Amino acid sequence: MNEPLVSTHEKKAVPGEFDRVAKSYDLLSALNPGYERHLRRSAERMGLGPGARILDLCCGTGLSTAQIRAAYPDATITGLDASAGMLERARSKEELADVTWIHGDAMDPAASGAEGPYDGILMAYGLRNVPDPDVCLERLSGLLADGGTICLHEYSVRGSLWATGMWNFVTLGIVIPLGLVFAGTTKIFRYLRRSVLDFDSVAQVEERMRRAGFREVRTEPMSGWQRGVVHSFLAQSPR
Repeated sequence: MNEPLVSTHEKKAVPGEFDRVAKSYDLLSALNPGYERHLRRSAERMGLGPGARILDLCCGTGLSTAQIRAAYPDATITGLDASAGMLERARSKEELADVTWIHGDAMDPAASGAEGPYDGILMAYGLRNVPDPDVCLERLSGLLADGGTICLHEYSVRGSLWATGMWNFVTLGIVIPLGLVFAGTTKIFRYLRRSVLDFDSVAQVEERMRRAGFREVRTEPMSGWQRGVVHSFLAQSPR
């Protein structure tokens, strides 16, 4: 099956599409077995110390932020997202009242007001949606403190027939139909499917991170149906 490429125009439209589904996003995520548990696992894998400063990039409705808070109760957390609708949901959650929220661009968090340096950066499901992943990673490397850790919690199925087949089965058979039922649209979920099929292999993501100057690049797997589909891409700051 030949899938059309995901265009830069489509990527730039993603925040607006997430605005449309923000009210139903948490419900749809809750129907995904392991969704929050896997976010928690990626957060824990950063191995940050007490009082860490953490940037939750592409924080959405705060599901990833909540898992960072659970892993690091005394951390100072900043959440940044390009979707105003998703951020509105995040801001409404009392358990995240002490988080600093920024409506901004993941391509250039510093220009949006994210003031580093951060001890850790978690970017969940975001790298494949930015117009230029290499530039994004270079800018993120500059936001990390010396010895800081970045974790890209991201889909990568390219090069694996099993993972690609599982992704098609889940998205075509479950995600897209549920999107229509609960969110009243399939557009963002059809984009989601294609964006993952279009995205890098595990080796390609690791190579992007190395080109951006990150050290000790490594990949850790998830469990359940997302094994081989979702990964924790971890690395240390260039300094």
